[in-house]
Amino acid sequence: MSLHATLDERPLPAVASLPPLAELVGSDLVSPLVTGGAVRYVNLDLAASAPALRAVVDRVTEFLPYCSSVHRGSGYASMVSTSAYETSRRVIAAFVGARPDDVVQVVRNTTDAFNLLAAVVPGEVVHLDLEHHANLLPWQARGARGVEARETLEETLSALELELLAAPAALLAVTGASNVTGELLPVQRLAALAHRHGARIAVDAAQWAPHRRIDVAGLGVDYLALSGHKLYAPYGAGVLVGRRDWLDAAAPHLLGGGAVREVSLGGVTWAAAPARHEAGTPNVVGAVALAAACEVIGSLPDGALERHEGLLRERLVAGLDAVAGVRRLELWPGEAEAIGVVTFGVDGHSAEAVAHYLSAEWGIGVRDGRFCAHPLLQRLNGGRTAVRASLGLGSSSEDVDRLVEALRHLVDHGPTAAYGSDHLPDPDPRPLPAWARWSGPPRACS
Repeated sequence: MSLHATLDERPLPAVASLPPLAELVGSDLVSPLVTGGAVRYVNLDLAASAPALRAVVDRVTEFLPYCSSVHRGSGYASMVSTSAYETSRRVIAAFVGARPDDVVQVVRNTTDAFNLLAAVVPGEVVHLDLEHHANLLPWQARGARGVEARETLEETLSALELELLAAPAALLAVTGASNVTGELLPVQRLAALAHRHGARIAVDAAQWAPHRRIDVAGLGVDYLALSGHKLYAPYGAGVLVGRRDWLDAAAPHLLGGGAVREVSLGGVTWAAAPARHEAGTPNVVGAVALAAACEVIGSLPDGALERHEGLLRERLVAGLDAVAGVRRLELWPGEAEAIGVVTFGVDGHSAEAVAHYLSAEWGIGVRDGRFCAHPLLQRLNGGRTAVRASLGLGSSSEDVDRLVEALRHLVDHGPTAAYGSDHLPDPDPRPLPAWARWSGPPRACS
């Protein structure tokens, strides 16, 4: 692992202008600047939450007139809603390459998915220390065995194998792609490693699914979790996809209507999964939106997403490496392929100051903090916060170039505006829409 110093002056790669791969809602959003005027907003915070694909909004708009009770009504709108909800499961299953008998459990998000899975695992769990808190805290709460990532990827795999050899485990929980460095883990090898020692594998695909094609069956993945708000469908739904037996044997995730077969004053007979863990009125709009996003991304030509993102990431990395004092965070430099997520620091400037400068003076949105991955930031950056730029379907070479130019200007000339001790512009004349105005305590940085 390294905090990679980037002090050379390499030019940006000579590539033609690269437009977005798909249309996102908000692509024409205008951001006011504290220095006067306004510019097109550049959203490089897609790894946190991505705007909806235009096709997703269109599908939701088409569905909304039919939105009604699911599984409980005989009216025409209810019939449409029920069919749309169950069809969404099949679309999502196909998108991730699920097995025919896998359950597609609709949940709120990846955090919800792993909290559900943590309650059904019939044994001990092993995980890495580089996980997002969604794939860390549920396991910690049940006394799971954490393994520290090593200096190399191969050493990390060996450490996991030794842990699984030391004592039996029911589950190995890993991420498919780091939400901090973007580095991809060798999921197929990890699945084989887990199975070799009698464990199943659960994969956090929150960052993986928006950037790469997934084949649950082909890779040997037993459980996979993802969030709609990372996959251009921010309507409050995610999924846990995986094997049925543990889900059918466990107590329901929530207690209520829809999760039962029969109720009396003396007891209850619970339904099988997925209904067993979907008590209450389901988020049919979220499921429809997530399925629509899966259809759009799944219909892209083979390799198109990887090529688009690869060119943009290469340009971004080369640009950052050419700005003195910019340092990229990496787990295993040169060992792992990576998605369009790049995290860095700027010497002499806090991450919060950099992020507010980019927003206030350049109209660029990035994420600063520890990215809900505190143990990993402790290892890579001494616990200090960093800045993350994340690319996706709606990103362009113009977006990358503006970020690099802004950072070069910061290093060479410093900020133009005045900033307070909280790193916010002072004064800040940028207006918020009336419906979005809020006065409250300062945000927590996580």
